[in-house]
Amino acid sequence: MKNLLILFFNICVVFQLFAQNHPAITRFVGTEYLRGASVSLMVREVGSGKAVYSYDADREVIPASVLKTVTTATAIELLGADYCYQTHLMYDGTVEDSILKGNIHIIGSGDPSLGSEELKNNCYAFINEWVTAIKNAGIKFVTGAVISDAGIFDTEGVSMKWLREDLGTNYGQGCYGLNVFDNRFALFMNTYFHDSKPVIDCTQPEMYGMTFRNYLKTGDKDSCYIVGAPYSDERWLYGVVPANRTDYKLGGDIPDPPLYLAKLLTETLKQQGIIIAQEPTDRRLLAQQGVVYPQEQQRQPLAVTTSPPLSQLARITNNVSSNLYADAFVKTLGLRCNEPLSSFGKGVRVVHDFWQSKGLDTSPLWMSDGSGLAPTDKITASLLSKILCLMADNKAFVESLPVAGEEGTVKSVLKDSSLHGKARLKSGSMSRVRSYAGYVYKNDKTYAITVITNNFNCRQAQIKTEIEQLLLGLF
Repeated sequence: MKNLLILFFNICVVFQLFAQNHPAITRFVGTEYLRGASVSLMVREVGSGKAVYSYDADREVIPASVLKTVTTATAIELLGADYCYQTHLMYDGTVEDSILKGNIHIIGSGDPSLGSEELKNNCYAFINEWVTAIKNAGIKFVTGAVISDAGIFDTEGVSMKWLREDLGTNYGQGCYGLNVFDNRFALFMNTYFHDSKPVIDCTQPEMYGMTFRNYLKTGDKDSCYIVGAPYSDERWLYGVVPANRTDYKLGGDIPDPPLYLAKLLTETLKQQGIIIAQEPTDRRLLAQQGVVYPQEQQRQPLAVTTSPPLSQLARITNNVSSNLYADAFVKTLGLRCNEPLSSFGKGVRVVHDFWQSKGLDTSPLWMSDGSGLAPTDKITASLLSKILCLMADNKAFVESLPVAGEEGTVKSVLKDSSLHGKARLKSGSMSRVRSYAGYVYKNDKTYAITVITNNFNCRQAQIKTEIEQLLLGLF
């Protein structure tokens, strides 16, 4: 037995040396762009799990959005591909002579797709359905308020590990127990003159009471950003926007989605002639004011809005790389802890426990969110490739990954090459990070691949090209 173990170890060492010295890998890691960089690479044969190619595969590196493969895989496994979120519209009190002596409640389940533009339908359809339900209940006057209840999750919408430059953006929008319109808005501006301050025109959707501190300048560049904190109605605009535009658009986050949704429903009802006596609010604000929130048994149903199944939501997540969707999944997983208020931390605990139950050592996995936006997120190519091997027979997961050269964020990756249409990959990128993870199909075999690069010294377009050449060289 001892001799067999020694033989196996020697074979592994020889194979590792061979893998590291594959010409494509040698050329890749030897490029000037990767001098001083970290590269973690693993290619495994699905079925046997055998490592085919490997380079520094046990190094913990920042994965960026390829972390979403771990999040979506865990969600599909534990919640099920058919899992749906439900948002409930309810009321408390009594209805007499068209007067509701009570409040209207919006009860969230963490659904990231409520009013989402990613569903390619009328984003306001659910609001119209809610208004119809209220009318059908005979309600024309409400003595109370519209109250949002996002209490299924904690109030930490964004991870404490996110960078300041990500806060306030349309991709760093945070995740709450109630989400709406992807938790983002578009700010439209007119940039008539060169070297002047652009004029803010409007927002879509309308952002009630938001204040913009405009430090933008017009010029020849397009390099601007929006900064702000959760729950704050102030947003700061910095940078340079192109001149001579009448419809320049800058994306930002909705700072308090639960409260925003309460305001939106209140305003829509008023437009339909239904009067709401009190100002819209949410459970978080009521708790701060010491107001006791009505118990569930005191509420009556009005309408239920159901999301598409998780299989469809996971496909959206991995195709467009939605941070909101991924973070909603990890917080939803946290509900399995059976503790009050789910959070990023509880969801991460569930992720670790699940993959450990599959026999994997998850010590190289560090998660501060489900999306990969935190630079403190870490994983090894070895661990991620093992997860991919275990998920290779899960149709919902595999089909959630976009086809290289054809779909999503990898539409231009490997396009018109020998691997065009023969790989399903999730991409990831942030400052000095580029990564890919997924499957390559070659000669009737499936390979689980992970390539993660950190701290390269070139543009994203250049490292993308280098990784494409690497994959083409290996396959």
